[in-house]
Amino acid sequence: MSLAKTLAEVAAYLGGEVIGDENTLITGVCGIREAKEGDITFVANSKYLRLIQSTHASAVITGRDVKGAPRPLIRTDNPSLAFAKMLAWISPAEAQRPAGISPKAFVGRGARLGKNVSVQAFAVVEDDAVIGDGSIIYAGCCIGHHTAIGSDCVVYSNVSIRENVQIGNRVVIHSGTVIGSDGFGFATIQGAHHKIPQIGTVVIEDDVEIGANVTIDRARFGKTVIGRGTKIDNLVQIAHNVEVGENAIVVAQAGISGSTRIGNNVILAGQCGIVGHISIGDNAVVAAQAGVSKSVPANAQVWGYPAKPLNRAKRINACVQRLPELVKTIEALQKRIEELENALGSANSKNDSQRRGG
Repeated sequence: MSLAKTLAEVAAYLGGEVIGDENTLITGVCGIREAKEGDITFVANSKYLRLIQSTHASAVITGRDVKGAPRPLIRTDNPSLAFAKMLAWISPAEAQRPAGISPKAFVGRGARLGKNVSVQAFAVVEDDAVIGDGSIIYAGCCIGHHTAIGSDCVVYSNVSIRENVQIGNRVVIHSGTVIGSDGFGFATIQGAHHKIPQIGTVVIEDDVEIGANVTIDRARFGKTVIGRGTKIDNLVQIAHNVEVGENAIVVAQAGISGSTRIGNNVILAGQCGIVGHISIGDNAVVAAQAGVSKSVPANAQVWGYPAKPLNRAKRINACVQRLPELVKTIEALQKRIEELENALGSANSKNDSQRRGG
């Protein structure tokens, strides 16, 4: 879809306020560094406001706090959300929705498919599985027996959802993800590792989105839970019996060990690691690459290894960065102390000699 709208029309659509020429013509959208004349772009973070000075965009979507700029603005309550709305307007989803059940798909005995369900080629829906109205199962997926998938879900190609898993409504699962694989449980006896059966399940609640190549293990007993509205990035590992609350964000390469509880609205940044059997309180933030070895209270921000309160971790890191200079200072002080001790020793020896001679 091509776009040719005045800035006034765009602002009306976005619910924003124009600062500058309302008749500025907008023909496209682009990032602030790549934008050219005719494009509209956005700035959501104040530290990037300086880029407004150099961008070639014809207009910029900003927050309400921006007072003026060398080019027209649309001030909004949430620039990121407004820009996302703009993108959807200019480029609505054009991916073709697959229709019907491919003759190359396998649907087992007793499986129940709702209205307008699509199952693409080489997908397998095992016995007694349930797929709700309007859901799409792309090519190469495997849906295990007695697994239930809700309405309006999208399961992209090569996803494996094992047996007895429960998936809510409007869930999106990206390619390569595995849900319901065995939890990592072994008993070591006389040097041999004996597998402990994992007989629980996984429950994915409504409006969850799961990135590519994520693994969510089934519980040993009971269930592993991903709460409503949670968004999970690519390459995340979630172990058995983990409970993730509602509207959490889990960023790429994070790992959550078994039986840990993650609260509502928690953010786990990239590559952080969480040990097992602890809790992360509501609204907590675990910064990138943090190693969390004990429970984190609600509303806390932690970083480092082992994870510490963010401000303390920053101070420690600042000290660590100064270590080379501190080592040089200590070496200089040691040398100076040695010189003073030698000088003091010589003076004492001279005094002793004078006293003996007198």
